[in-house]
Amino acid sequence: MIPHHPVTLDQSINSHENHHDKPEEACGVFCIYAPEKDVAKLTYFGLYALQHRGQESAGIATFEGKHVHLHKDMGLVSQVFNETILEELPGSIAVGHTRYSTTGSSRKVNAQPAVVDTRLGKLAIAHNGNLVNTIQLREELLKSNFNLVTSTDSEMIAYAIAEEVNAGAEWLEGSIRAFHRCQGAFSLVIGTPDGVMGVRDPNGIRPLVIGTLDSSPVRYVLASETCGLDIIGAEYLRDVEPGELVWITENGLASFPWNQQPQRKLCIFEMIYFARPDSLMHNETLYSYRMRLGRILAEESPIEADIVFGVPDSGIPAAIGFSQTSGIAYGEGLIKNRYVGRTFIQPTQSMRETGIQMKLNPLKDVLFGKRVVIIDDSIVRGTTSRKLVKALRDAGAAEVHMRISSPPVTHPCFYGIDTDTQDQLIAATKSVAEITKQLEVDTLAYLSWEGMLVTTKEDTNSFCSACFTGDYPVAIPEQVKRSKLILEKAVV
Repeated sequence: MIPHHPVTLDQSINSHENHHDKPEEACGVFCIYAPEKDVAKLTYFGLYALQHRGQESAGIATFEGKHVHLHKDMGLVSQVFNETILEELPGSIAVGHTRYSTTGSSRKVNAQPAVVDTRLGKLAIAHNGNLVNTIQLREELLKSNFNLVTSTDSEMIAYAIAEEVNAGAEWLEGSIRAFHRCQGAFSLVIGTPDGVMGVRDPNGIRPLVIGTLDSSPVRYVLASETCGLDIIGAEYLRDVEPGELVWITENGLASFPWNQQPQRKLCIFEMIYFARPDSLMHNETLYSYRMRLGRILAEESPIEADIVFGVPDSGIPAAIGFSQTSGIAYGEGLIKNRYVGRTFIQPTQSMRETGIQMKLNPLKDVLFGKRVVIIDDSIVRGTTSRKLVKALRDAGAAEVHMRISSPPVTHPCFYGIDTDTQDQLIAATKSVAEITKQLEVDTLAYLSWEGMLVTTKEDTNSFCSACFTGDYPVAIPEQVKRSKLILEKAVV
């Protein structure tokens, strides 16, 4: 959600020093049309399953006829909602969102869903992704005298729809006109008094799936991932296709291909890291894909060692695959504190220096005297990886070999992932040999770009892998590009 004007960041939350050393997803979206159900509570559980996609804020809007009930706030889903609040969100339609801010500020006003007024009634929108033409779109909306109150492009999409509807268009016609004004990544769920929409941009960069509830008549659910369907007992039907709008009403589900030249470019990082391992993509769980990544990694970069383990949780499937192919025993070398959420309490400097142990603690008796292979899904800045290597050596590991189940991240993302500017990406400025030295590992190897894509078993041209190559499927305006892409050529 790229801000449309400069925003003063809260340094206690967004500074590099405290920044999580992983790419962070923008958000998760959820939507349901089910007049017979408690839609607010179902949406709560859907968002709960999508919590990994964003931990800064959460919100739910429900439609009771033309009346909209809205509750959103900063914090985890379980902190923002309780039984009393959910009871105050009646209706037949619900739109939900859980957010991780990208370069916009982390403030309650930026929490979603965004609700705006139109000629046909209110609409509520929840957005996963980033527009790249926000500056142009903002100027157009300001000329139309819209009062933009947030620093998110999501609000601009809502007002673009409102502008078309207020000019006389019906919901579908006005929305499609608005989508043609949007460039970049957008998977949207939109509630209206008459029905709900699920929409993906022409490249389908961010995921969006359709589920059905076991009811008569059949009721429909939209979610960023299938794990959001599973938790409420909904059955996965299919994905919303790139360039498609689905319209869900009392009459059921209708499909409208709103863009005539879709070209699928799903973010490959969704498969490597972002989406939950139990979510389905391409008719299999991502756990299976990540295990295959580990097998290929073992073939490409073999090593002699005593034990292999993954950085919990995202590195574990690849570590199991690496073990199966290499013959190195799989074990647990790190224990994760699974109750550490996003904390706004800042540690002292001395605590920060050993902060890796807040989430991960090494098993000293397992590691002592052993040659270990540690598997992770990516290295972005390298700060956490270096702390982790030091913790393993302090625990007595004789050798530490690191294997990464993706290629070097050399370019920032403009489509809904919170990545640093290019000069902060360690692989953009250092060779693998230099990174090996900086992390203080005995050996380091990344998965090849070809191995990552071939392992999908899909058309290798149907993925966005710009963070590894700099080949952006949607053109980035120069003004936006300069904000992050500050190196002329990446060093790999």
